[in-house]
Order: sequence, then C-alpha cells, then structure tokens
Amino acid sequence: MELTFFSLLYPSEQSQKDHFSGKYLPDIDMYTLDELGLLEAFDLKNSKVEEYFTIDPAVMRYRNEMFADMLRCPSLGQTLGALMPILSDIMELRRLESDSGDTHDYLSSMTEIELYISCIELLHQGMSEARPYIKGAAFTTLADRIAELADSDYYRELNARLAEMTKRVRDIKSVTIGVNLDAQLRPVHAGVLSINPEPFKSGDVIDKILRLNFKNDQYTCIANLVPFGKKQSENQKMALSLAFNSAINDVYSESLRSWKKIVQSYVLENADFLLGLMPEIEFVTKAAAMQKALAERGCTLSVPEIKPMSERTFVATELYNPCVALKLAKDQTVVPNDVEFSRDGVMIWVLTGPNRGGKSVITCAIGLAQVMMQLGMYVPATHAAISPCDAIYTHFPTGADDTIDKGRLGEECARLGEIFDNVSADSLVLLDESLSSTGSYEASYIAAEVLAGLSRVGCRTLFSTHLHELAAEIDRLNEQALEAGGARIDTLVAGIEGEGKRSFKIVRAKPDGKSYARDIAKRYGLTFDSILEKINR
Repeated sequence: MELTFFSLLYPSEQSQKDHFSGKYLPDIDMYTLDELGLLEAFDLKNSKVEEYFTIDPAVMRYRNEMFADMLRCPSLGQTLGALMPILSDIMELRRLESDSGDTHDYLSSMTEIELYISCIELLHQGMSEARPYIKGAAFTTLADRIAELADSDYYRELNARLAEMTKRVRDIKSVTIGVNLDAQLRPVHAGVLSINPEPFKSGDVIDKILRLNFKNDQYTCIANLVPFGKKQSENQKMALSLAFNSAINDVYSESLRSWKKIVQSYVLENADFLLGLMPEIEFVTKAAAMQKALAERGCTLSVPEIKPMSERTFVATELYNPCVALKLAKDQTVVPNDVEFSRDGVMIWVLTGPNRGGKSVITCAIGLAQVMMQLGMYVPATHAAISPCDAIYTHFPTGADDTIDKGRLGEECARLGEIFDNVSADSLVLLDESLSSTGSYEASYIAAEVLAGLSRVGCRTLFSTHLHELAAEIDRLNEQALEAGGARIDTLVAGIEGEGKRSFKIVRAKPDGKSYARDIAKRYGLTFDSILEKINR
C-alpha cells in the first residue's frame, strides 16, 4: 500500500519536491501575515503558515478542490480534527521510547499498533461516509487508499495479531517474584517465577496453615497485601514499574520477534506516513474552519480565477476584509468594495480619506485576498481574478523598537528602502499611513519619490495615506513615469457622508481634504459659526 507520497496540499510528488526546494515559494513572511491580521484568524502549532504559500497554479487549484470538499462536507474536517490527538499520542509514545532507549518494548509496540488501528478505523469510517460527496483529487485519493488499506490482508492480519496480543496481556493478573537474600536478609537477586492469570489475595500465615490446602490456595498471601507504592518515593515506584514491564517484555520477547517484521514494515511505515501528514492536517482543518466561519456569517467566498503571474492582475468584486468580518457582531456586516489593478490600467493607487474611514481595512483586505489565494483558499469576494505575486511587502505603522538610533522618520525610510532592495514587478506592495511621523511637506516630498520609484518597478501598489497634498502631484508623477515606461498612478477616496459619517465605500476620485475637515468640524461644533454661537451665549 503506497501512501508515502500522498499529500493533501500537493498534487504530485514532483510538485511537493519543487515546493520544498523553494522553486515556487513566494516571499510572504510571518511578520507580513501578522500585520495583515491573518494570524488572529488562524495560527498553527506544528508549522508556520508561511511554509504553505505557493505561486504554482496547479497546487492552488488542487487545494481549491480540497477546500471545496471540506466546505461541502464538514464531516471531513471533523474526521481530520479527531485524528490529530491520536497522532499526537503516537508521537509522544515514540518520544518516550526514544528517551528510555528501548525500541523493542512489548507493551509500547502493542499500544502503537492500537493507536494506528484507531487512526485507520477513524479515517475509514469518516472517508466512507463522505465518499459520495467528494469531488476533489486529494480526498478522493485518500478515501480510496484508506478503503483499500482497511480491506487488505495485512490489515486483517494486524487486527488478528493485536487481538491475540491484547488477550495475552489482559490475562495477566499477577506476577510471582523470587528474591534471594544475603546473610543480613537483604535482597541480592530477584527474578520472575511466573506470570499468573489470577490476582493474589490478602491473608495471614495462621489462616493458611489451618486450611491445610497449600496447592489449591497458591494466590492467598501469608500476610496482608500492601498497596503498590506505599511508603515509596517516586523513583522507587518508577524503578519497580520498569522492572515489572521489563519482566513482561522478557517473557513475551519471542512473540514480539515473531511478528517484528509486520510491525516494522507495515505499521511503522504507515504510521510514519500519517505522522508526516500532521502539519498538513492542522493547516487544512484550521483554514477550512476559517472559511466555514465566514460562510456561516453569510459572507461570500469564491474560487479565484488564477491569472498568469506576468499579467500582474488583481480584480476583486465586492472584496471585504475577512478578519474584520469575523470580529463583527452577527447582526453587523462588513462593507465590500471593488478593487482592480491591471497592466493596461492602473497599477498604483493612492488612497486617501478621513481617519477611521476604512483605508486600513481595505488595504489589509487586498493583502488577505492575495494571501488566501496563494494558500489555495477561497477569497473574500463575489468574484476574483488574481495573478500570484512573488512577494508581499507591507509598510504599516510600527512601535518604537527601532526608533532610538534612527528616529521615527529614519526608521520609516529605512523600512521603505528595504522594500526597494527586494521588490520586483511581480510583487504586491501595501503602504498604510507611511511617513506619518513627519510634517506634510516632508512626507509629501518623500512619498512622491517613493511612488515614482514604485511606478518604475511596475508592481501592484496601494498607498493608503493622510497626505491629501499628493493628489496635486499625481499628474506630474504620471507624466514623468509614463515617459520612462513606468506604471500609471491614480487616486481612490474613502467615502464620507453628511456630518462626517463614514460610508466605508472606496471610490475612484480626487481627494479633497478640506471637505473631510469641514464635515468633522461641523460634527463637533468647531466651525467658525458654531464657535461664535458658543462664545456669544
């Protein structure tokens, strides 16, 4: 039964090898994921989310089908979730065996076989029930292979051998030990005389003598039984337990050797296969749980159309931020927006608008859609056509960790410089309130230089900013950039309704900073007329 090269995440052994070689692995790190907010929605214990990104369309489609099966049939996720603690027990058992140095322990071998059979039974039952609804290649292959394995002669023999071993162990009720003493009645040697099918009982010597039936009363002690471990230290208890287990292993060592081959060639290899799937199982169950939670809230999810990387496309209809959606009360809904980057249109957007108007939310939404697509997940939009990117670079407000030597502005400029050290035309760059640490004049000058540089690179960029003055620079920047073969830049505005109320809708327009200020001043009674009214009361 060849399960060695099966993967929930990679359609072939070669695609898996290509991934681990780094051939199709984009530069999307945990720091970026944290800034986008993804790690709040799901994080992993057995691996890191960044390990699962890909730019390979075949891998993404394979995962899309797999997640479609999990969303269509939630019992698949429940089965995989129930499998994880059993696999963890196998790993812990092996760790204990490794620590003890005894890899031929009879009881441990039997326990691992029991756990392995539990895994197969769980998978077989879960996959069999879901099989009529499975359409994707990943779960189709897994379900068929588990069914074939469960019906194999090897598996039937394994169950029969386990039943035999279990019966022999369960028949053990007591152990008779012989102890040699020295002249001072101190124990010098000890050995197992017999392993018995009956337990010993308390008694005393007078009672036993009066019965005068020693042969038929071999399990009655001449003194009261003492609870195991009484008046013993933990080390003494452990030593005695190890001695008993060692004795049992010695007695049954021949049985273990007689079927060592089947244990090693069958159980251990197939258990290794299942253990190797643990990181993948954790990833797919948590990613599926996030998508399921969004669907249950009525949020739209769609299978993205994967465009060639060279097209540098990002088109999303009714895009929303999934992490924000999951935090809202169930009677609240997130406001969706349409977003488009294209080589024939605009590649760089400058987004302005009022504070708390949704600029940061949509900036992260774009990054999360790109991230989810390259993990093979559905995307948070009614429709999406997206090209994979080779990297995602973010420049969000940060703490004061690196500002002591450089100062806040120096730190921001240093981080922007690092982006230009690595960015390519196939990257996605997300800037949120960059250069907010300095005055608008200096910030606008540096921002204009940064935009001109990103235009020459030609990468998809969203620059969310409070610098409304940049609007006056866009025409000049486009003239300069287009002459040099750069990408077009345009502006978006986070909408605002009367009296400063935010609509959270993003529209293509020129920014008007004064209108936001007027609405805010009016809302809080800070217009000149309102102030006069207050002071003249």
